[in-house]
Order: sequence, then C-alpha cells, then structure tokens
Amino acid sequence: MKLPRPLLLGHRGAPLAARENTLEAFRHALEAGLDGLELDLQFTRDGVLVVHHDFDLEGRPIAGLDWPQLRKAAPWIPRLEEVFALAQEFPEAWLNLELKSQPGPTDGREEALARALQGREQVWVSSFDPLALLRLHRLGVGAPLALLYSVPEMEALLPCLPVQGAHPHYALLDEERVGALKRQGLFVVAWTVNQAEVVGRLLAWGVDGVIGDRPDALRAGAREVLG
Repeated sequence: MKLPRPLLLGHRGAPLAARENTLEAFRHALEAGLDGLELDLQFTRDGVLVVHHDFDLEGRPIAGLDWPQLRKAAPWIPRLEEVFALAQEFPEAWLNLELKSQPGPTDGREEALARALQGREQVWVSSFDPLALLRLHRLGVGAPLALLYSVPEMEALLPCLPVQGAHPHYALLDEERVGALKRQGLFVVAWTVNQAEVVGRLLAWGVDGVIGDRPDALRAGAREVLG
C-alpha cells in the first residue's frame, strides 16, 4: 500500500482529551486535524466487533459477553460500525484497525472483520498475532495488512507473512532500519510517539505514518519536516 502522504494517526483517538477508544476521543482527534485514527478491535460472544483495548472488562472477558451485556456494562464502548459512521463525516480520514487476537484457534473474528471491510477504502488492519494476519489473507480481506511488534526479533516474521506493512514501536527504528523495511516494499508506521522532536525525526527518516496520543505534538513534529 502506498499512502498519499505521511499520516498522523490518533492513538485510540485523542486519549488525553477523552476516554480512549470512544467516539468522543475519535472525534477529538479528527477535529484536531489528524489524518486518521488507530483503534483496537475485540469480538463479543455473539459476533460483534467492538472497540476496546483490553481483552477483558473489569475481569470479564469481552469474548465471553454478548453485545447487549457489554453495552449495558460499558455504554462508552462503540461497535465498529459506529466508528465507520463517524469517519464518514471526515472523508479524508484513514483508519488503522488493530485486531486484538491471541494465538490459537479462531473464534471467527477474522471472518467478521473481512465481511465488515468489504468495499471499504482508506483502511488497513494491523495485529500482533501472525495467525490472525494469515487468516485474514486467506479470507481475501481487501484491506492491506501490517504486523505490529515491540521486539526486534519479530522482524524475522515479515518475509513469512502476507503483509504490506510493518508497525514497530518507534524505539526500534533508526534511519537505516526504516530504509531496510522500505526496501522490502513495506509501508512503515511507528507507535506510540508523543514528542514532537521524535515525530519529526521519524518523518525525516521516511516513515509513512506516526501514531500518538497528542495531536499537538504530532502536528508540531510534522511541521518541522513537511512544512
């Protein structure tokens, strides 16, 4: 995937302005002028994709709750469809959907996401789980895929996976590493960056996107490099 420009993405929206991974946080990020959102997807027992970072809610596994139970317990947690509806108000917005998954047998979350993404543009899927990425590829998901990682050994998996992107923690990157990943034909998005000077340095090295909590720091760092 070739991005139209280096993208500045709100990490779970704008979590310093509103509760993370909520419609309010997403609106804050987009109204602050960011190019898009990074958000986390979980899967309920009755097959609904919902936006929440942790695998549990107050000790109760999300995968063990039906959507009505989850909505009653945590009304701030949106469904993926609600995020899509919000994004329609910002036609230029991009979405990075992180599919939360744990290695092992599938519970159907990949199939549900593949269906939800049919006909969608300006969206891609990332995951720490290589099995989830393999399943999405085999399902013919139309969106690009990216491997998330926070330890350098994970890079050894990149040539083995049907991914178009690498999403390393920013501390793993330097100019040489960014260049090496780009020479593999991968788009590179770094997370989670909250210092303007680090944003600027990453963009100068050629990353395709930066994910952060602070829209002001993301924009300030980009101005230093992109004008």
